[in-house]
Amino acid sequence: MAAPDDNLLRRLLATFKGEAREHIDAIAAGLLALERTTTPEAQSSVLDATFRAAHSLKGAARTVNVRDIEAVCQSLESVFAILRRKELALSAELFDLLHRVVATLGALLQATGAEAPDAPRPSIAELMQALRSVASKTSHEAVPAPIAASVPDGLAPDFPPTPMITAPAAKRHASDTIRVATAKLDAVVLQAEELLSAKLATAQQAVRLRRCRVEPAEWKKRWMRLRPDVRGLRHALDSSRTVQPQLQRVLDFLDWSRDCMESIDGRLLEVLKAADHDQRSVGSMVDNLLDEMKKVVMQPFSTLLDVLPSTVRELSREQGKAVELVIRGEDIEIDRRILEEMKDPLLHMVRNCIDHGIEKTEVRIRAGKPREGTLTICTAAIDGNNVELLLKDDGAGIDAAVVKASAVREEQLTAEAAAALSDQDALTLIFRSGVSTSPIITDISGRGLGLAIVKEKVEKLNGTLSVATEPGGGTTFRIILPLTLARFRGVLVRAAGSLFVLPTSNVERVCRVSPTDIKTVENRETILVHGQVTALVRLAEVLELPLAPAAEATSTHQPVVVLAHGNQRIAFLIDAVLNEQEVLVKRLGKQLARVRNIVGATVLGSGQVVPILNVPDLIESAVHSNAGGARVTAEASGKVVTKQAVLVAEDSITSRILIKNILETAGYRVETAVDGMDGLTKLRSGAFDLVVSDVEMPRMDGIGLTTQLRADKKLSQIPVILVTALDSREDRERGVEAGANAYIVKSSFDQSNLLEVVRRLI
Repeated sequence: MAAPDDNLLRRLLATFKGEAREHIDAIAAGLLALERTTTPEAQSSVLDATFRAAHSLKGAARTVNVRDIEAVCQSLESVFAILRRKELALSAELFDLLHRVVATLGALLQATGAEAPDAPRPSIAELMQALRSVASKTSHEAVPAPIAASVPDGLAPDFPPTPMITAPAAKRHASDTIRVATAKLDAVVLQAEELLSAKLATAQQAVRLRRCRVEPAEWKKRWMRLRPDVRGLRHALDSSRTVQPQLQRVLDFLDWSRDCMESIDGRLLEVLKAADHDQRSVGSMVDNLLDEMKKVVMQPFSTLLDVLPSTVRELSREQGKAVELVIRGEDIEIDRRILEEMKDPLLHMVRNCIDHGIEKTEVRIRAGKPREGTLTICTAAIDGNNVELLLKDDGAGIDAAVVKASAVREEQLTAEAAAALSDQDALTLIFRSGVSTSPIITDISGRGLGLAIVKEKVEKLNGTLSVATEPGGGTTFRIILPLTLARFRGVLVRAAGSLFVLPTSNVERVCRVSPTDIKTVENRETILVHGQVTALVRLAEVLELPLAPAAEATSTHQPVVVLAHGNQRIAFLIDAVLNEQEVLVKRLGKQLARVRNIVGATVLGSGQVVPILNVPDLIESAVHSNAGGARVTAEASGKVVTKQAVLVAEDSITSRILIKNILETAGYRVETAVDGMDGLTKLRSGAFDLVVSDVEMPRMDGIGLTTQLRADKKLSQIPVILVTALDSREDRERGVEAGANAYIVKSSFDQSNLLEVVRRLI
């Protein structure tokens, strides 16, 4: 058991990390605002606020004895103090340094209090020296020009202006707030959500009680019809001189049973009224509690967007592009758990827009566009349960022909199928794994995995993702997300004797069809829905369930539910539609993190556990199950599979042996060359499927080797991966111009990264 002092220190560190994160975010936001501020008065105000944030962070770090952060803040304060006294001019180089300092503070904070004793901590010696150097270079002779003057009017691509947030979100500082660990908060929210089961159970109990009154009501009807006969029979017995005791006792029992049934019916009615009252009361209390708890876990979109300005700034400078970031609707609130899930997908989409979408400054100027590209992120509530997230750039747009070619190259489609696709349908291919419009693979993009992961993440949240583009006019991604994860409306259906829940938001229509309504088009069953031909499949067959005997029987009409996702629509034959109700989602455990066609489960009021179907998966499974044939693998067709050959050109014997071992362990046949000239000779004398080459080599470097390959008709189709220590934008552009397919920087070299790229290219 930890000592009391240790427990106190852990609590202090936890409090410090929350406070420090706010101060670091404030410093980062201040720097971004400072780069856009031009008037001396505004500069002074921003500097004062940023200086206070750095000072507060220093004091908090000193309190918990975090010396690294305290020392960095001390040096940072010195620079801000000089700027406040106007003894130092602001410049692009200074901003770069200050942003690196903020990034280092974030890394130091992340490492603070880490449980692992050898947790990596960033080196701060160089940054500290740079800050001290800046602080020592003061100039009292001249008053510096305003910030705008420090950036040339003819802005070079290497120094694009800093992204700007339009209508920034105001920070909320409430005095009546407390800090609560998210783990504790999530636990309370989950327990509150569990009350929905109690609400459903009370509703189910009320239904059962209503059913209990059916028999007494039927008995009462029959008694009323029989009562005159009983009365006549009793009158006849009373007037008869011969009394039959047995019949008299039967009549007495009938009178008694009448009184008893009426009493039971009265009591049932009282219990039913009480159950209805309890149902309304419990339902109201549960709804109110869930609504309030939903507000607790709701956070504005601005918490998700705070990191984007600095990210856009860094990427735009690396890419040599001028980009303005515009954010609207950042005050829209959504479930914190959804925000956490969307953080990485949104970041990837922003990187894609800058890397693929927005052109370089000189290209935009030649096209008659504004020299500065615009990336707009807009959020808006579209109804009481969903929110819309738009991500739009004004770049070059997506070339549908390039997308089709990539899909054919990756064997996602045949050339004939790709040619038959419309441009709009071709755009959906970018969400498939392996399809990319990038001519080269870099550490930012080009592997064709990012948008596929984004789509999977959005669909996992029961959302939708679509894309629209205009050649030369830009691209817009539209994401529809639920406001909360826990509850939604669902349609309860039965198929093959089992119950399933379908999200109401994906149910376009429920109807009944007769056998004559089902037509066969191109060997597929179809029906007409709103005048459009729609594919028809059996839900039980898609889920690979054995058909129940009842489902085999033909009837005049069968129930059909039409499901829609994006621009896809498919009709599913089912056994029955039971009802539509509120559903509490139970996520699958880690052991079942990804089960095809199933997104989770729910518990009905009866206590029965029912799967919730994943509509995007269901539609995809239906398309595949309805397809005419399947792709045959090389093994199935009897072809002999041989090892693919890779040539590694590397002058460093250490790197050469390392790459060779990695590739051979993965099952490739590898030959090596000591430089580009040696590699070109071996390529012309042998057969190779891929080349992995260093850039800087004697006699002939990797760029020269790639150029020679592309000029040779026999070797021009061999993929080339450049593995190098050169990480500048100019070096990457040289690789692209030479015809390299991928560019991997040695500083971020990773075995799995190399193998992933190799498998991607051959």
